[in-house]
Amino acid sequence: MQSPTLDFNRLEVLSLLGRGAKGVVFLVRDTNNDQDDKLLALKVILREAIEKKKKKNNKTTSDEYKRVSFEQEVLSRFDHPLFPSLHGVLSTDKVIGYAIDYCPGKNLHSLRNMQSESMFSDEIIRFYAAELVLALDYLHNQGIVYRDLKPENVMIQENGHLMLVDFDLSTNLAPRTPQPSPSPSSSSNPSPARRKKKRFLRFGSFCNSGISPEEEEESNSMGSSISTASSALAVSDSSRAEKSNSFVGTEEYVAPEVVNGGGHDFAVDWWSLGVVLYEMLYGTTPFKGLNRTETFFRILTRPPNLVGETTALRDLIRRLLEKDPSRRISVEEIKGHDFFRGVDWDNVVLVSRPPYIPAPDDGGDKGRDGNTIIDVENIVQEIFAAREEREKQSGNDKNSANLNVKGEKSGGWVRELKTNSHLESDNNFLVF
Repeated sequence: MQSPTLDFNRLEVLSLLGRGAKGVVFLVRDTNNDQDDKLLALKVILREAIEKKKKKNNKTTSDEYKRVSFEQEVLSRFDHPLFPSLHGVLSTDKVIGYAIDYCPGKNLHSLRNMQSESMFSDEIIRFYAAELVLALDYLHNQGIVYRDLKPENVMIQENGHLMLVDFDLSTNLAPRTPQPSPSPSSSSNPSPARRKKKRFLRFGSFCNSGISPEEEEESNSMGSSISTASSALAVSDSSRAEKSNSFVGTEEYVAPEVVNGGGHDFAVDWWSLGVVLYEMLYGTTPFKGLNRTETFFRILTRPPNLVGETTALRDLIRRLLEKDPSRRISVEEIKGHDFFRGVDWDNVVLVSRPPYIPAPDDGGDKGRDGNTIIDVENIVQEIFAAREEREKQSGNDKNSANLNVKGEKSGGWVRELKTNSHLESDNNFLVF
């Protein structure tokens, strides 16, 4: 199905929501939309920046264009309450972009920072973890490896449920074969009618406590990106599935098999889920070092430091952070784990009162400063120009958050680690 075409004549640009490694996001209202006052998030990318990167890499076709096209194609396929809908694509001489659902609750990173000591309770983690499991399972059954799970990419919808965004680092592999599990197939592939079905369950019937709404903190922070499993742990799909050798991800959340360049599959997403759950529990990621080199070294060599009494949550995290992907816990085992005992997987997305529901946001008077009009193209040009200048000054963008060297083997820098005793300095093993 072809996505509708957007243009600035029909879009009311309300505000700048944020900026990432790949684009700039604006809050807009589609004045031609049948749904009155429908707010959308418009992600915009500068064409000139894509062309410069293509010339820099001496390619006739741009990986950036491919990623944008892939992301739009993936978004157009989604039919699930934990994923955005593609509301239209934008293309001008200066920029390209697309519009998806707007989430007024910001992201999981912002929500965690609102909590006492920036940590969640086990009960709240259980709810959000269950939704992330359902979201990843849905992707995997469509043959999509997400490869960039982190709190900044997990948005909070107006109804309090999660929404996974940013698929420019995702890729297609042969779809995994669903195995019998506690989750009925309908929870992984709901129909459009189910999307609109009233969510009738309260969070209290799923867990025991919720988050009291507090004044939200402004946070534009971007992610800077072993215990032996029990003998009963089944072999995951890793040992028999198609694999990718691309070196992508966000450094603190990237799996060992991505770092060592041995090829990876769907299991990388379960590793990243383990990192996210650890961060929700402890307020920090498990392998963060002083620099990228030390972070990767810890990912490859150190077990997670699961401080505290043994609990079902800590056991789940330990099994998700198994360094050998063939022994990492599978989705069927995750759903059947003690941490999710009693969870009705078919009704998770129907909960009417999740732990936190953001205040209503109708766009207000954002962007309406007299006759001032927000010039999207000009703002995007300025942001990308400033970013390019910073990259020139810092040298090869060594502080980039995202690792997106497509197809590059990373084993070379791993070998360097064996002879490098100065982990305090950030050596340029990788080119971004």
